[in-house]
Amino acid sequence: MSSTQMKKSGKVFLVGAGPGDPGLITVKAREVLGEAEVVIYDYLASKRHLDYVPEEAERIYVGKKGGCHTMAQEDINRLIVERAREGKRVVRLKGGDPFIFGRGGEEAEELVEAGVPFEVVPGVTSGIAAAAYAGIPLTHRRYTTNVAFITGHEDPTKEESGIAWDKIATGIGTLVFFMGVKNLPHIVENLVANGRSPETPCAVIRWGTTLKQETVVGRLLDIVRLVKEKGLKPPAITVVGEVVGLRESLSWFENKPLFGRRIVVTRTREQASDLVKKLEELGAACEEFPTIRIVPPDSWEPLDKAIKDIEEFDWVIFTSVNGVKNFLLRLKATGCDLRSLSACKVAAIGPKTAEMLEDLYLKLDFVPSEYRAEGIIEGLKAMGIAGKKALIPRAEVAREILPEKLVEAGAVVEVVPAYKTIKPEAEEAEALVKLLEGREIDMVTFTSSSTVSNFVEMLGRDRVASLLKGVDIACIGPITAETAQKFGIQTQVMPQEYTIDSMVRSIEAFYRDKHR
Repeated sequence: MSSTQMKKSGKVFLVGAGPGDPGLITVKAREVLGEAEVVIYDYLASKRHLDYVPEEAERIYVGKKGGCHTMAQEDINRLIVERAREGKRVVRLKGGDPFIFGRGGEEAEELVEAGVPFEVVPGVTSGIAAAAYAGIPLTHRRYTTNVAFITGHEDPTKEESGIAWDKIATGIGTLVFFMGVKNLPHIVENLVANGRSPETPCAVIRWGTTLKQETVVGRLLDIVRLVKEKGLKPPAITVVGEVVGLRESLSWFENKPLFGRRIVVTRTREQASDLVKKLEELGAACEEFPTIRIVPPDSWEPLDKAIKDIEEFDWVIFTSVNGVKNFLLRLKATGCDLRSLSACKVAAIGPKTAEMLEDLYLKLDFVPSEYRAEGIIEGLKAMGIAGKKALIPRAEVAREILPEKLVEAGAVVEVVPAYKTIKPEAEEAEALVKLLEGREIDMVTFTSSSTVSNFVEMLGRDRVASLLKGVDIACIGPITAETAQKFGIQTQVMPQEYTIDSMVRSIEAFYRDKHR
């Protein structure tokens, strides 16, 4: 095939998204998604994979959930070929691995027949990952050196089974059945009838590798009853074999301190990742509900003028990471760089703000031990702020206590807007309302007064109290907690240090103490 034909036909990537934990997607898969023009995707345990896709790319959902098919396989095959023939770079994104019970082989055959070039990007299959996250090694020298993956979706009414039950029942040490919850009685019956001991340990793992993971352990003789009592439903895999007994000592994922806790994070999408990552590392399931969006100020003129006249200032005081980011943007836009600050002393409120500046190799003259405006005032007084001129690039609307107190201390203060915070469109509000109404949320976190105010406005003042009944509230500091109190929202968790790290530690301690 010539290069011209290759370009005309486009190319297809059959990509495995992994089993559910968004961190288990491969580096190659992320790279391919980042260059996609069309993404044709199944029902995915984690929608975060779609965040890697360019905004302008076409996204087409063709999955099934609960047996309900969005599109027949034949139509999916046709769609993939059509988009590729338009000269597009097409990613066919599938849960787990495309070649293990993913019908990727069938799609690849269609592409070969259509003359469309393709690549396969393997994914971590749930058969391996779910067992690992349940603390079950599929092979172990003391127990077995072989493992088999088997579909559990076979029709039990078929006259002749496609599974060699007489061979696998006793010939394979560890058996992993995919999609077999409904057929579990049939699977157990066939294994026992063909010689597998009823005492054989087995486990059924639902939503493996996700923060909704549930594991039921039993033996072949009682696993059907135990699963029924637990009310376990698909999606799940079943592991049969002596290695299941190792779970008692090797279970790690479900033992995390916040496992099973569903926590709402109200920070901006850009800033939420740090808090979300730290909470998820402790086992929490995070619901991102951004109540703030950072946008440019109504005019850059005041900040640009301050930068132009920067030599007039003795101090530049940064109160947030966003203030630093936009100050640097305008520094560049006005043809300046960090050398412009050489004559100024620089102060930062908060470790993240300080860290950002220090990463630029900018020496800080003052960082307070208390991470809020009141803490910096005393420190600057001690450093002789009286009679000095200070620039504060900050949010367009913010607390006035810092500039007011500095003026009282004898400083000349100029406050310029570097950004402003607005309330996002409440598109996701009703989805969160449903979770709150269903009592599915354990905690809501607030990291600033504006996150509280906007949260209340987005959900509705008249129903916030009832929606948050029984929900724990974490506020990053006393000012945020005071704002919550004004709306009748009681704070259960507040760290001594007003930082994300300290907040996460306090949340962990709160739930640990709650269950002692």
